[in-house]
Amino acid sequence: MNSGKWIRQSHRWLSIAFTTTVLVAIVAVSQENPAMWVFYLPLFPLVLQFLTGLYLFVLPYTAKGRGGRRVT
Repeated sequence: MNSGKWIRQSHRWLSIAFTTTVLVAIVAVSQENPAMWVFYLPLFPLVLQFLTGLYLFVLPYTAKGRGGRRVT
């Protein structure tokens, strides 16, 4: 599996992890005394998803510079 496919697959899994942590934070807010650190849980997958998303965004532009190969 090349790096583009690996990054794309990890980006998809990170979106699932982000959605799950947001749902956990929402459930924690509904509790009587929510722990403050629960609100920071979604930030880690969000930052990783941001970085992989930037890579996937730039990928077509760098492929043009490498001779016009199309990366799928």
